[in-house]
Order: sequence, then structure tokens, then C-alpha cells
Amino acid sequence: MSPTLTLRHYLEAPIAHSHDHAQLVFGLSGHLDLEVDGRGSQVRESSVMVLPFSTHHACISRDGSRCLVLDVPTEHWVVQSLGEHADASRRLLDQPARLALDARQHQLVQWLAQSPVHDPLIVQQGAVLLLASLNHPQGQPLPGRRLPYAAFNSHIERHAARPLQVADLARIADLSVPRLHARFMAECGQTPMDYLRSRRLHMALRLLRETSLPIGEIAERVGYASQSAFCAAMLRAFGASPGALRRAG
Repeated sequence: MSPTLTLRHYLEAPIAHSHDHAQLVFGLSGHLDLEVDGRGSQVRESSVMVLPFSTHHACISRDGSRCLVLDVPTEHWVVQSLGEHADASRRLLDQPARLALDARQHQLVQWLAQSPVHDPLIVQQGAVLLLASLNHPQGQPLPGRRLPYAAFNSHIERHAARPLQVADLARIADLSVPRLHARFMAECGQTPMDYLRSRRLHMALRLLRETSLPIGEIAERVGYASQSAFCAAMLRAFGASPGALRRAG
């Protein structure tokens, strides 16, 4: 199996899946919202999201997003193709991460995006160059010890029916609200309130697909006193009404 490079235009329709290959999603324009193993993130220009083998992820783009996507077929291909970079590339592909690209990496991504990505030689060499470039010091995770997303998610799910506040997350992270806001923007490209809203709506989406609870009850369970406000929020987030999302699930 060989690597693939594809140009993709993500629209409002939500996608949720996993695959048996690793994937790197390079932002070209717009903003792509992702949830990877329960953690929110965002890919935009000059950043890349690393999705390890078999990692479950969901994505949606409210305003449309163009991305260059590299599918890495197998660890065997990495070992055979990356030479002395193989070990570093295997470590890179071992866990989800959002990386900021420097100017040279950005230029490489832009050049490949404008190249004939159906050409097998360009794909092979482009995949090797992209992975090798990320093994150098310029391709570093966005700064700071990562926020305690598992604790955030647990708190949100336990208290989703309550009027949750950003201050709740700040207390869990032992940070001030302004500092928490800055950390969220650096790590996820979204505000803490956006993260709260996204977690609630994804919880609602799961309840719609996995239970027969009335839509009004689901709205209450995720903190919406008004069913109409809940329906409007789901339409904005997923491009369809709760009823349509349930039927499609």
C-alpha cells in the first residue's frame, strides 16, 4: 500500500470515523473543527493535525475548510521509506497532536497543494518530505503542558444539564479565566466556551443516535431550557435538525 495525498474541501456535514492508517491534515484555508479521542482541536492555515492509526475522530467546518491530507499507509512503509527519520516519524504518528508549521514547512505544504497530487512520484516524495520536515525542531507541539481535557470532559458530562461556566474549567485546570482562554486558543484554536458548547452538542448527538429519548429531554440533559434554541444550535453545529440527525444515525 502506498501513501496518498488529497486536497479536500470540508463543508458543514459532520464526519465521524476511524481508519486503519495514520493521517496528517494540513490546513490551507478556513477552519476545520476536530474532536480526537474526546479532545477538541482546530486546523487552520499553517497548522497540521496528526491522527494516529485507528484513532476515532470527528470533524466539521462551519465556514468551509480546504486541507491537504496525507494518508500514511502502514508502519512498514514508514520504516522502508523514511530511513534514519523512521523512528522519529513513528513517534510522531504515535499520538494525536496539533502542530504549528514554520515558514519553510508552510511553503512545502503550499507547493504540494498546487502540484499534481495524482502523480505517484510526487505523492511518494511529498509524503517523505512532509514527514521528515516534521521531525526537525521547527515542527513542535503548541506550547505549554496540555490542559486536562479528560477532567474537563468528565465534569461536562456529569453536569451537562447545569448552566456550566468557563470558570468551572479554569478551576479544574488551576488557571485564571484569561490564562485558560489563552491556553485553549493556543492548543485547540477555540475558546473555552466553544469547547463547552461543542462537548454538549456532541453528547446530544450521541444521545440522538444511541437512545430513543424525546428531543426535548435530550435538550434538557445537555443544558438547553428551550427546545427551539437546542434545535438551532444543532443545526449550526451539524448542518441538520435533531430529527434529521437521528434518522441519519
